[in-house]
Amino acid sequence: MNVGDEIFGNPKVNPEAFTQAIRRLAGGVSIVTVGFGADRTGLAVKSVTTLDNDPRRILLTIERSHSVSNSIADYRCFGVNILSADQHGLADRFAERSTIAEPARFFGARWKSLVTGAPLLEGALAAIDCTVEEVIERESHAIVIGRIEAVDLGRWSDPLLYWSGVYRTIRDLETVPFSAVG
Repeated sequence: MNVGDEIFGNPKVNPEAFTQAIRRLAGGVSIVTVGFGADRTGLAVKSVTTLDNDPRRILLTIERSHSVSNSIADYRCFGVNILSADQHGLADRFAERSTIAEPARFFGARWKSLVTGAPLLEGALAAIDCTVEEVIERESHAIVIGRIEAVDLGRWSDPLLYWSGVYRTIRDLETVPFSAVG
């Protein structure tokens, strides 16, 4: 029986089936950034969403063991940098699997700050400057709620997506056969 053919009931969901299910959820790629100077850190994520419109809030999840989680708790501000399709190399540098040490991940790109001082990527589709409103720790992850302090809209372009373990573009989704992604 294939993983896709199995049905699992709670509480003992097959971990591989769960991983495969979540990989089928396409998401936009952002780099969450925090810190100043040599103490900057960042992580490529697809776990960013709006939470509220009044006041404007954003929600993201970060693995608690990652340096970004600790820095968000310490600095109480962060940036969300929404990447365009041509920025997949930058996403790779900030991916959890990257072997590039902090803060070298920031080299080769231009960064600025707006209100909080968090690093924001010049040339991102959008850069969102946030203060931390609340951090909720749940099991292996931190749920971060940020109040939006400023938004910098970049050039309009196709977003970078992550789907089935691979960076993709919207145009890719038109041509990828579903049988090729498992």
